[in-house]
Amino acid sequence: MKEQDIDRFVKLIYTAPLGDYIGRDGAELLIGCLSDDPIVTLKKGELLYRKGDIAENFFVVIEGRLARVRENHTPEQESIVHVLEKGDLVGEINFFDGTPRSLTVRAMEDASVLRFEAEHVKPALMKNPQIMYDFMRAVIKRANHVAATIAEHEMELQRYILNAGRQRH
Repeated sequence: MKEQDIDRFVKLIYTAPLGDYIGRDGAELLIGCLSDDPIVTLKKGELLYRKGDIAENFFVVIEGRLARVRENHTPEQESIVHVLEKGDLVGEINFFDGTPRSLTVRAMEDASVLRFEAEHVKPALMKNPQIMYDFMRAVIKRANHVAATIAEHEMELQRYILNAGRQRH
């Protein structure tokens, strides 16, 4: 990988929400864990991974937008659960908890992501417990944010249903 790409990827992680927790040292450590071919390029509509896949890696969005989706029979019937943009982590929760992917991730437009493989990342994080701790804080904060957002949407839906029922009488 070229030196300019390394600098660009360190900056991407450092300036993303994850960087608030792991700092520049953590960003450099993660970028140092990349394999020789870390960039995954996706065309619009292409899958990054499917629900049920084994999580042996996680990703950071470099460009484009991806959607976490609940699959139905066709892509047109999918339910978008969350939109991911530049700097966002993708698949990190399943990566760390060792469970299969819980949702499918599809490119909403042409996109590219950095792929971090378990075989490179786990040993580096185990040797750097502070960065591991900080990384996990970032993951937990994001999980809490997603849970809070879902709870808000559920309340909005309940209010809508209750109010719609009252308007009919």
